[in-house]
Amino acid sequence: MKLSQFKFNLPENLIAQHPAKQRHESRMMVLNRAEGTIEHKTFHDILDYFDDKDVMVYNNTKVFPARLYGNKEKTGAKIEVFMLRELNEELRLWDVLVDPARKIRVGNKLYFGNDDLVAEVVDNTTSRGRTIRFLFDGTRDEFRNIIEKLGETPLPKYIDRPVEEDDKERYQTIFAQEEGAVAPPTAGLHFSRELKMRLEIKGVEFSEVTLHTGLGTFRDVEVEDLTKHKMDSEHYKIPDHTANAVNRALAEKKRVVAIGSSVMRALESSVSSKATLNSSEGWSDKFIFPAHDFSIANAFVTNFHSPMSTLMMQSAAFAGYDFLMEAYKVAIKEKYKFLCYGDALLII
Repeated sequence: MKLSQFKFNLPENLIAQHPAKQRHESRMMVLNRAEGTIEHKTFHDILDYFDDKDVMVYNNTKVFPARLYGNKEKTGAKIEVFMLRELNEELRLWDVLVDPARKIRVGNKLYFGNDDLVAEVVDNTTSRGRTIRFLFDGTRDEFRNIIEKLGETPLPKYIDRPVEEDDKERYQTIFAQEEGAVAPPTAGLHFSRELKMRLEIKGVEFSEVTLHTGLGTFRDVEVEDLTKHKMDSEHYKIPDHTANAVNRALAEKKRVVAIGSSVMRALESSVSSKATLNSSEGWSDKFIFPAHDFSIANAFVTNFHSPMSTLMMQSAAFAGYDFLMEAYKVAIKEKYKFLCYGDALLII
């Protein structure tokens, strides 16, 4: 398929600036692939679609406060550092994005807080990318505490407002445990603890995977021929008990629900030769776009995504391209909210 086939006009007023008041009160569009129908629901209505022994797989990654504001040495110029990935724990080496990039060169020192934290730029990686070393002698926990104190919830730039106190909780799923993501698995944001409990009472089983979402998931596709696009690698882990639960559900012809694109990518990265799920740990650069033959999940919870994004392409692969494009037209007409704080799309 071609990149231009995923182009559409997304009105700015449909980009959600705040989450729903209650997590499970987001709107939810339901696409039934077998019947070709589109329904309009509220997220808590997901209770009506799943039952005893179905398995919902969530991503337990946790967002850390990845955006730091500081000053450059000597000039005092204000700078922003977006922490992407820890390269070496012992040396405190990190991959970061910097802004303004033109002012930040190898050898520069950067100061954060009241000089609570100092970093040195040691390498250039991309036009905005740098490798920096934090000059910090404390323990890992002490370092994390400083980042927690100085860092800001890394809301995406399309949320055109200052970070608010509520964002610290709402830009995190109820499943968050394993720190390492710079963005939440957004489909998981719709689940409240109350809704999870009600699903469990119905007999729905929840199992986790871990995939630390990086900015590569949101990187622009710059090639018209999608087969030539290369995804960034992201670390994932599928534990034994999750593989066992999923394989039991598949054997019993039950629903296996991928809660979010990151979960779907992890599941599709660990398929056995018998089309069952392997427990595994590794790196995935899997890019899912139409046509793709899905092996594990037979239901998918996601959000409404931006034009020409890899996330939208994965939804189209699962729903079918024509059905997904029709759904997006309906979503715009019905004023569904898009992107991370937006509404949900359930594909069954």
